Amino acid sequence: MIPFNFDYYKPNTLAEAINLYAELDSIGKSPIYYGGGTEFISMARVHNVYTEAVIDIKDIPECNIHVLKNNKLTIGSAITLTDIAIENYFPLLSLAVKRIADHTIQDKITLGGNLAGTIIYKESILPLMVANANIVLVGINGSRTIPIMDVFFKKMKISNDELIVQAIIDEKYLTLSSIHVKRTRNEKIDYPLITLVALVEQGKINIAFSGLCDFPFRSKLLEDILNDKSLPKDERINMLIQNIPYKILDNLEGSSEYRKFMLHTMIDETLENLQEVI
Repeated sequence: MIPFNFDYYKPNTLAEAINLYAELDSIGKSPIYYGGGTEFISMARVHNVYTEAVIDIKDIPECNIHVLKNNKLTIGSAITLTDIAIENYFPLLSLAVKRIADHTIQDKITLGGNLAGTIIYKESILPLMVANANIVLVGINGSRTIPIMDVFFKKMKISNDELIVQAIIDEKYLTLSSIHVKRTRNEKIDYPLITLVALVEQGKINIAFSGLCDFPFRSKLLEDILNDKSLPKDERINMLIQNIPYKILDNLEGSSEYRKFMLHTMIDETLENLQEVI
C-alpha cells in the first residue's frame, strides 16, 4: 500500500497533460508523470518518493505510437518493454529489454519510465545511444527533438515539467550487425554486473555500457580505441579498460577488479562476433 494520498489524472492530450502539470505545480502538488508506475509504486511504499498528484500518460496518443514509417521507427514513451520485444522492429533493443526484470514486470515497465527512472541501469537506453536516437520532449515551453546523447548524462537532463514523448530511430540502424552481452551475478534476470551493446556503423563499432559505472554511457574515446585496427586485439581491449572515463562500480554485486576482468571477456566476445563486418 502507498502510504500517502494523491490526486490522479488521466489526460487525453499532450496539451492537457502539460497544462495539468503547470497548474498542479503552481499550487505545490509536486506532480509527476506516470506510465507503467512500477518504480513509483515500489519507491512510494518505502517512502523514497512523494507526490500529491499523478498524471497518467497512457491515454495520450503520441505516447502510444509504435510504428515504422517514412524511414523512422517511432516508439512512444508509454509503450511497454513487452510490446517492444514482441513487435521487434529493432532487434538490438528487443534483446536489451527482454533481459530487464521478469516477464510480469516487463508488461508494466514503459520505455519512458525506464529512461527517466532513478534506477541507475536504464538498459533500454543503450541501443538508443548506439543508434543515435532522437528523443521528443514536450513541456511548458513547447516541444523539442534532441539527440539522446545531448540530453542524457548520468540521467535525463530535462526540466521537471518536460514529458518524454517518443524515441525516434533512423531505419538504417535497425538491421545493422549488432550484439547484446549481459553478465549478472546470479540469475539470468537481474541487475547487470555489466551490460554491453554494440552496433557496427560503416565498419566502425558504436558501443555503450550499463552496470560498469553508476550510470549508462557511450564514449567516443573508447570507440576510437576499439576501432583502431593498427593495434592488436588484446592491446585494444586493455587500452579500453585502462581508459574507462568514469569510476568503475565496486559494490556487493562485484568489485571493480572483477568488473574489469568481466569486461575484458565481453569485449573479446564482441570483437569475435562482429569481426566479419568490421
